[in-house]
Order: sequence, then structure tokens, then C-alpha cells
Amino acid sequence: KYESGALTLDKTEFNLKELVKRVVGNFEKEFLSKNIQLELKLDKQIIKADRDKISQMIVNLISNALKYTNAGGKVIIELTGDNNKAELAVIDNGIGIAEEDLPYIFERFYRADKSRTRLTGGAGIGLAITKAIVEAHKGTIEVESEINVGTKFKVILPKNNEEI
Repeated sequence: KYESGALTLDKTEFNLKELVKRVVGNFEKEFLSKNIQLELKLDKQIIKADRDKISQMIVNLISNALKYTNAGGKVIIELTGDNNKAELAVIDNGIGIAEEDLPYIFERFYRADKSRTRLTGGAGIGLAITKAIVEAHKGTIEVESEINVGTKFKVILPKNNEEI
């Protein structure tokens, strides 16, 4: 176990592709009910990480993509990598995030969509938690977005960071 700030990591080796597929499976009904097309482009990636925390990170990214993509839209989940790192991208053609909001979206309780209340939009901590999980694993998270075009979140995780 490794303490990183408030997060304790319980690291094991696992196939990130299988974890992504399992998490996506939990959202299948929501994709169908919203008529959102899901495209998976997943390479096998063995990483050493905290499976539960990484699962939570994937859940947060997929649920955001679902929440902010309109019916008839599309979400693409890509998993690639090399010997040292795994790269997970969640791409949607949803409502997007305004450029002026991008610097703040990882802050706790910040909401880019001011019209969302606590009832409809969650607590506004999903991306803050996601970023904390990624950083605890010595990874990085980036976002690109354009209003009415969509959003791409890219997470890069080291495959086997022995100091962790």
C-alpha cells in the first residue's frame, strides 16, 4: 500500500482493457436509453495500479461523457500504450466545455454548466476525484473541448511505477 495525500493505493497488476470493458458494460442501458453510440478501440494494456480507484476514474469519465452528450450522439473510448505507459481517452461529441471554464473543471464543486443544480448535476466533485486518482498514480490528465463540438479527456498512466 502507498499513501499519496489522502489516497491509499492498493496496487495489483491487471489488464486495463478488461477493466474498461467491465465498467462500460455497467453503462450499457444508459447508452441505449439515450441512443448514444459507443465505440471501443481498446488495446490490451497490463498496468500495476489500484484497480478500484482506476475503475472509479473510468466511471467518472464515462458518466460525464454520457451526461453531456445528447441523444443520437457518440462516445469513443480508446486505450493505447507502449512499454512504459497506458493512454486512455474518452471522447464525446456532446455539449463541450467553454474555454474559460477549462482551467477550473478539475476543482472541487466547480460546475462549467451553471444551470445544473445539485439534483441534476451531481456534486461537482467527479473530475476533482478523477484528477486526484490519476495524480496519485503519477499520471496525467488532459482535456480538450469545444462548445457544441465535444470533449476529449486523455489520461496517461505509467504501467509500472515502482516508487509507488
